[in-house]
Amino acid sequence: MIVRGVVGVISMLMFFAALRIMPLGTTVSLRYLAPIFTGIFSIFLLKEVLKPIQWLYFIISFIGVAMLKGFDLRVSVIGLVLILGAAMFSGLVYILLRAIGDKDHPVVVVNYFMMIATLVGGLGAISVWKHPSGVEWILLLSLGFFGYIGQLYMTKAFQIEKATKVAPMKYMEAIFALLAGWLWFGEGYSLLAIIGMFLVVAGMFLNMITKSKEIIDA
Repeated sequence: MIVRGVVGVISMLMFFAALRIMPLGTTVSLRYLAPIFTGIFSIFLLKEVLKPIQWLYFIISFIGVAMLKGFDLRVSVIGLVLILGAAMFSGLVYILLRAIGDKDHPVVVVNYFMMIATLVGGLGAISVWKHPSGVEWILLLSLGFFGYIGQLYMTKAFQIEKATKVAPMKYMEAIFALLAGWLWFGEGYSLLAIIGMFLVVAGMFLNMITKSKEIIDA
């Protein structure tokens, strides 16, 4: 549980660092490359075998990444490295959650992550602390509250319902991120960049469906 918390915090820090220098929709879409790393880790750590069709889906997503890097000039090399690192550690989190299984209540799983994130964030903020004021308190409290609720219900949903019903809903996050970036931050995207994001999400979605069918068939 502690290792899961540490790995999750590293992924979160890299994601937020990438979010500071890349558009919201692009950053969220690239984070969905995490299942590629989950598949690679599962080969070595869980001795699982990937189907050839899954490698095809991974290639589709990588083509999407290449399109984003090539056609969205706001995607810097540093930003790409940060978000790929976030995706890699996020993929490792899925492996650790699989090892933990359903032996613990979802609140316990989430609270371990939150406590470690609070400790790391608190220590890291000592030298750069800026005291919140006015509406910043509301924004920070909202971030903590909604982040906790989102983590809790996502964990619980995967414990009580079939993955084929729950997982597709998570991919709607990319759509919400695109809309939020457009409406709140005025972010625009070229057609080729949108196609790239679509390929990233589509490849991961198809891979998820394949894995879910394997679980059901088993």
